[in-house]
Amino acid sequence: MLLRPGQLSLDELQAVHAGGQPLVMDPQALPGILASAAVVRRAAEGDAPVYGVNTGFGKLASTRISEADLATLQLNLIRSHSVGVGDPLPAPVLRLMLATKAASLARGHSGVRPVVIDTLLAVHNAGLVPYVPSQGSVGASGDLAPLAHMTLALMGEGDFMVDGARRPATDVLKRHGIAPLVLQAKEGLALINGTQTSCALALHGLFAFEPVLEAALVVGALTVDAARGSDGPFDPRIHSLRGQPGQIDVAQYYRQLLSGSAIRNSHREGDDRVQDPYCLRCQPQVVGACLDQLRHAALVLLREANAVTDNPLVFAEDGAMISGGNFHAEPVALAADAMACAIAEVGAIAERRIAMLIDSSVSRLPPFLTPNAGLNSGFMIAHVTAASLASENKSLAHPASVDSLPTSANQEDHVSMATFAARRLQPMIANVAHILGIELLAAAQGIDFLRPLASSPALEAAHALLRQRCPAMMVDRYLAPDIDTASALVRDGSLSRILHTIQGLPTLWIPV
Repeated sequence: MLLRPGQLSLDELQAVHAGGQPLVMDPQALPGILASAAVVRRAAEGDAPVYGVNTGFGKLASTRISEADLATLQLNLIRSHSVGVGDPLPAPVLRLMLATKAASLARGHSGVRPVVIDTLLAVHNAGLVPYVPSQGSVGASGDLAPLAHMTLALMGEGDFMVDGARRPATDVLKRHGIAPLVLQAKEGLALINGTQTSCALALHGLFAFEPVLEAALVVGALTVDAARGSDGPFDPRIHSLRGQPGQIDVAQYYRQLLSGSAIRNSHREGDDRVQDPYCLRCQPQVVGACLDQLRHAALVLLREANAVTDNPLVFAEDGAMISGGNFHAEPVALAADAMACAIAEVGAIAERRIAMLIDSSVSRLPPFLTPNAGLNSGFMIAHVTAASLASENKSLAHPASVDSLPTSANQEDHVSMATFAARRLQPMIANVAHILGIELLAAAQGIDFLRPLASSPALEAAHALLRQRCPAMMVDRYLAPDIDTASALVRDGSLSRILHTIQGLPTLWIPV
């Protein structure tokens, strides 16, 4: 794949995230890279103080460094900033970090030599995963600790993850014929200043949630039919009057998913229920609002993945090097917080749908979805699990961006907390997948009680997919394995593929 600095698409980023895509730098970027490197070289040879080139870092910016020590300054920077803790970041995140850092540096405003970018791409293309602890960044002055660990591996001093174990970087680089990177003036700073870790983590969340959100649409529609709900609330005239694009699209998803259902046709007349509960009727309004938030986050993250976010920035046209704050990850933090709220809400309304299904006074299905309630508890405690996970997500959804702790002796006095804001998305997504897995089991059980009536072709496909793996539960049995199986169908794209078989649906993300 041709890596075009500043022009990466969301599809290209998703391909990098998935792996197996060798990257080649666009040769048109080379003149800009060389020009900015020349500016840094002249600054290193000059007398004027330039932050990060011949000065210390952070609060030590007023400390001058001699020309003889400039390379050591960059080496010490990487060593001293490699202070992360916690579990290592997963391979998809590292692939995005390597690719977006290379693309950012290749914009020609960072002052690094081509060999720096070449080394990033060589490590990526070899399928190597630098050992980068997941904790230790506050999301300002760049994702310093995680990017330092990544750089340390490129230098042959850190570690790589190989088959789940840490291996010395020197040995791994040698085995793949990659020369350890030797840093020159400003290059260490350019590598660790930036938002590539927090942005990669947020993109990781976006891409991981995509099949879960699509599964939520399928499962939510299946629940509508299991509860013999109305498709009237999905009438396009309702949603066009409001004009919210996500709501309009989600209503269309539900109309198409329910189209052709014999269950729906069986109660169009003679049903004494006037309105369905909100968890059925308001799905376009709730999930559509979540979709709008996620679409906005996708646009913010796409801009950030294409941005130049180190400091100081080099402007080769006039030789200027200007200190700024593009490393501050507030855009990523706010986008990740919005994603967290949307993810939590998708799970919250799914939990309410489960509660509705097991309540016979609302769903008009057998109590707790079991034919002999009392002797059997049915889905009573499976709902408790869903409620537990939904409640856990409420705590995890607390915005990280509103917190800030001053660092570097108050020089760096407002930070974004973007790295945690993005990192916490993964446990939230796992929780939602389990909630939806429980709902899938409950909704399929509800459909079974309505036989011989059939649902729509799309929803019957979803029902059959589950029943191939999990039989109906007409008497109590060990249910946890079934929850794991159903949750896997949510996360691995199996249910998402059913949605994709329907022609004419809008794409989940706005094309960008």
